Amino acid sequence: MTARRRYWLMKSEPDTFSIDDLARVRVEPWNGVRNYQARNFMRDGMQVGDGVLFYHSSTDVPGVVGTATIASTAYPDPTQFDPKSDYHDPKSRREEPRWLLVDVAFDRKLKRTVSLDELKQHADRLGEEFALIRRGNRLSILPVTAAQWKFILSLENPK
Repeated sequence: MTARRRYWLMKSEPDTFSIDDLARVRVEPWNGVRNYQARNFMRDGMQVGDGVLFYHSSTDVPGVVGTATIASTAYPDPTQFDPKSDYHDPKSRREEPRWLLVDVAFDRKLKRTVSLDELKQHADRLGEEFALIRRGNRLSILPVTAAQWKFILSLENPK
């Protein structure tokens, strides 16, 4: 019996790593996550084959810009051990790594950005549990239900 496919929203600042970068390299380790809840989503929730909404944050029009697929199970993020890395964590040890990552594979770029403002306009359809539109949410990785996934992707082609 195979596990049910899960869905996630993963945020990236486009000047750091964009959907176009992922399209170019095809598969990329999702490194630099330094939030325990986001790490736990990767460690405990993500499975190979899960769907990803690729979200551009900290930009003029933040929003969903593409889709990707989880391409690996979680494994130690090597940047935590590199003193030259912005993501170095001197308290993390190779024997007991604190931070993990997953590989993410490009699926497609959306025809247009489904903006955060647009998502907020559909809060009633997305539900109160949709953390992206909740005030104060700072997580870089969020769970998405199958219904939310389908609805958000339906917004790509407005009627």
